[in-house]
Amino acid sequence: MNGDPMVNFFERVAALQREGQSFAVATVVARRPPVSAHLGDRAIVFADGRMEGFVGGACSHEIIRRQALDVLRTRHGRLVSIRPDAGDASEATSEHVVVPMTCASEGAVDVLVEPFVQPRTLVVVGATPVAAALARLARGMDYQVVRVVDPAEQPDIAAEAAALGMTVATLDALETILRESAADHAAVVASQGHYDEQALEAILRGRAPYVGLVASRKRGDAVRALLDQGGVPGVAAIRSPAGLDLRARTPQEVALSILAEIVQALPSGNAMPASPAADHAFAATAAAAPATAVDPVCGMSVEVATARHTVDVDGVAYYFCCANCRARFVTTPQDYPRTPA
Repeated sequence: MNGDPMVNFFERVAALQREGQSFAVATVVARRPPVSAHLGDRAIVFADGRMEGFVGGACSHEIIRRQALDVLRTRHGRLVSIRPDAGDASEATSEHVVVPMTCASEGAVDVLVEPFVQPRTLVVVGATPVAAALARLARGMDYQVVRVVDPAEQPDIAAEAAALGMTVATLDALETILRESAADHAAVVASQGHYDEQALEAILRGRAPYVGLVASRKRGDAVRALLDQGGVPGVAAIRSPAGLDLRARTPQEVALSILAEIVQALPSGNAMPASPAADHAFAATAAAAPATAVDPVCGMSVEVATARHTVDVDGVAYYFCCANCRARFVTTPQDYPRTPA
């Protein structure tokens, strides 16, 4: 291990990226004393809320944890300004969040929070020219691409898929692939009549946020009707013909129109709809998470079991992130919510 803390930090970041983990990096970029953080202090925040590193004391720590989790959810970084005069936050935007500093120091700190997330996944079903063009274009946009075809078609696409770093799977594995995917994935069926219904049934049961079918309107209506008769859920979610109306004619133009529609439907700055895998992960995380309460002064989430600053008022326990919040509440409790959240 190198003795330079900065080198060690970036080696840690590189290792996490190699492992395929999603995380956020928080860096102190400005400060107004007195604050405990210094310029260049850094922390890594994981998707489960764990933090490695230091960006400030109790107040800043919890604020940055919450902001980092939101940054991971939206995939867009932001500057977080923590300061005592946060009431005047007229310059706040989606990329610049202003949060009140409630600690006694009354200092201020700016922290840049950047997401490091895995590329989104695009599942392309079919061995047609449109499917091939869509897969190539998506790889150029840094999507993780999974080509799903009939076993007999695998030799036809294996060489190109390997050269472009795509995964190849069979129809039988489609539902498992979708179930194990993160929330941010899209699926397009471009088999053009070969196994449209079979693929769409698996995709709809996997609740992909975007489902496209390359077909004429008439063919699309017929496929929807057949799936609906079979009791397949979510048939209305199928976009057919897939893609924006760009008057596309060639396979490459059709692929461009489909990716444009995916970007429009699932922009990178928006939170993704939940998939079954994401639902399961969230439920597991929630079940394992310790009980929390909301600090009535600053609104921070405080772990009940480890809270150091508490007070009992009329038989009700209140929990605080720091001694200053507790002191302010005790002095004028009527100024704050009296029901713990």
